Amino acid sequence: MLTVSRSSRWIVTHRPVESGMRLFCFPYAGAGASAFRNWADSEFLPDIEVCAVQLPGREARITEPPVGDLPQLVQMLRQAMEPYLDRPFAFFGHSIGALVSFELARELRRSGGIEPTHLFVSGCPAPHLPCSEQIYDLSEEGFLERLYRFNGTPVEVLNHPELMHMMLPALRADFALRDRYLYREEPSLSCPITSFGGMSDVHVDALMLRGWRQHTRERYQLWLFQGDHFFLRSAQGPMLETLSSVLSQ
Repeated sequence: MLTVSRSSRWIVTHRPVESGMRLFCFPYAGAGASAFRNWADSEFLPDIEVCAVQLPGREARITEPPVGDLPQLVQMLRQAMEPYLDRPFAFFGHSIGALVSFELARELRRSGGIEPTHLFVSGCPAPHLPCSEQIYDLSEEGFLERLYRFNGTPVEVLNHPELMHMMLPALRADFALRDRYLYREEPSLSCPITSFGGMSDVHVDALMLRGWRQHTRERYQLWLFQGDHFFLRSAQGPMLETLSSVLSQ
């Protein structure tokens, strides 16, 4: 396989690392690769190449149509990431990004017999649990109201009308990934899974996070941090320190 240590359309790498592990980071609804921009400079990840996933319809890919079908997106990601899989790699996904990373891990196993060395699922209920509410096809007024209530989108985005207008297609597509998701039974993954959650997240509680335990034949851990659904920003330091420690086990 071709070794790649630079950014591509799908993968943004701010600090290439010559060798060692790659950590692929899948963003939450409406977000892009910039959500993980400062992870590359973290004191807790000095030897890890942080590879932020850039989906269509946002940031540098704002002119491209977003993808709201999870099986289609997973196939596109598998092809785009193939040149990067020549080294050990782990997945981190937050919220809807966790669901994408889980299904991509299963697709890599089916198609190539490989899995990430570790799967970190953050702020996301276990995939076999039913979706609480479908919102992707609501009217604009109803969709925005649910976004405020769901607290799944940063408030600085919700309070910026022009930005919201630009982001709406990507947000709808991202929620469609979740709302239209059909969980299918498969053998549990062979890689360890660690769940991260926010102590004050009113939509994703510890019980929903613990459901991930059944999706690994390896070890499972659950870590809770201070903060709401976006604890990955308010508790970034402790969370990355924990992530680094778990990867070194």
